[in-house]
Amino acid sequence: LKGRNDMTTFSDREQAFEAKFAHDEDLRFRAQARCNKILGLWAAELLDLSGDAAKSYAATVVSADLQEPGHEDVVRKVSADLKGKATDDVIREKMALFLRQAQKEILAEV
Repeated sequence: LKGRNDMTTFSDREQAFEAKFAHDEDLRFRAQARCNKILGLWAAELLDLSGDAAKSYAATVVSADLQEPGHEDVVRKVSADLKGKATDDVIREKMALFLRQAQKEILAEV
């Protein structure tokens, strides 16, 4: 009987770990998507876009991150769109700043 209880405890721990992992991955995904949206809105401002045009552009930045693993696809897209209005290093700095902002916002919502 004791062994069965240990297995239940182990199974419960495993399920809790898997649930936490899935939750953490979801938060990471949401934070990265929000970061990309904020980055897109920042870039839209540099492109003199506003309102719906800025939102639409930001959506294209979010979509760009789904093209390949990592975030260089986003950097390349924004860099190409800005045509020298910001360097790749500035874009990466903004991404890091916006990711921290997005993480705080996401955690405040949970």
